[in-house]
Amino acid sequence: MDPVYLSTAYLAPVEYYAKLYQFKTARVERMENYLKQSYRNRCIIAAANGPMSLTVPVEKGEAIKCLTKDIRISDHGNWRHLHWNTLVSAYNMSPFFPYYADDFAPFYEKHFEFLYDFNEALRQLICRLIDLDVEVEGTSDYLFEVNNDYRESIRPRHPALDPEFQAVPYYQVFKEKFGFIPNLSIVDLLFNMGPESLIVLKNCIVRKTLN
Repeated sequence: MDPVYLSTAYLAPVEYYAKLYQFKTARVERMENYLKQSYRNRCIIAAANGPMSLTVPVEKGEAIKCLTKDIRISDHGNWRHLHWNTLVSAYNMSPFFPYYADDFAPFYEKHFEFLYDFNEALRQLICRLIDLDVEVEGTSDYLFEVNNDYRESIRPRHPALDPEFQAVPYYQVFKEKFGFIPNLSIVDLLFNMGPESLIVLKNCIVRKTLN
């Protein structure tokens, strides 16, 4: 099976990890011109007041266009402290947050220089915690035409309709207040469902193309 092509993403949505489960081999794009207002530096979680976006600030380069691999994280606004406190507030009452908190906390204490490295380190942690066995490599050049291309279609605004993905409801802390909120960050699934996250990802795949 050809690999799936994905953008880098900060605590990517459930759909992203469903693709990793479905294809087992992935290429994460490093060589594109960086795209703003995307999951590359933001995630959406379920907070007490509804869906909330968390954005990692990035430095503005001198060039108009900058490759994703060269995007640096900014220390502006004490964002690490803000993100971690928000995650604690949103998920402290979830069933599995206490089990995983110590795994995630160091990412909001350590300073990563590059966004891609930060995202990838989090992705590796999440795959390990979910027990998701997937082979992932960063791209070394940009290919315009590839099979299984989801580099642009998995996005927070005006999401494309993906016939191979369906958002399967699962327990959420604020479900009684807001109803089920689909396709949030993978941490929403992990903190609420723990080891059963892999089952949810499997059930999200409509047309199974597993080997």
